[in-house]
Amino acid sequence: MSTNQYAADILKELERTLSQIDDAEMQVMAEHILAAEQIFVAGAGRSGLMGKAFAMRLMQMGLRVYVVGETVTPGISPKDFLLLCSGSGETGSLAAMAHKANKAGAPVGLITIKPESTIGQIADSVVRIPASAKEDTATAGASVTIQPMGSLFEQGLLLGMDALVLTLMEMKSMTGADMFGRHANLE
Repeated sequence: MSTNQYAADILKELERTLSQIDDAEMQVMAEHILAAEQIFVAGAGRSGLMGKAFAMRLMQMGLRVYVVGETVTPGISPKDFLLLCSGSGETGSLAAMAHKANKAGAPVGLITIKPESTIGQIADSVVRIPASAKEDTATAGASVTIQPMGSLFEQGLLLGMDALVLTLMEMKSMTGADMFGRHANLE
């Protein structure tokens, strides 16, 4: 099969996946983000990279946002919000963060494939992305995606969070021009 055909198939998978995200779940997530004094974002592997991209956009919106694990990340309080990106919802380090945030009184959000997961049980808001977990794509005959491992979830995560940025911008009556002034300009 050609690269162009693979790309077309990936786009079909993404369209199917993104069309099934519950808008009400996204709205609740947006409300948690805007209500927080500080937003903390974390994920592992490629999901973590997508989370960092989202954190960048939140910063460009003028929100106080931190990527968990960076040296300048402050402590979390009940006025803050922890957003975790985990396809399985079982990543040990992220579950530990959810427990710590919960103990500190901070609400926890999760974007995942599995809302019933360990982190999903702790979370105050959950957005489900109906993709395949990486362990599911290793099964012979898996039919949700042609892509390996968690690629469909990670792509859906990035695009879903980009759509969430647009929702947040609308809620704040903000334009891309408003955000541009916060774009990195030291390079």
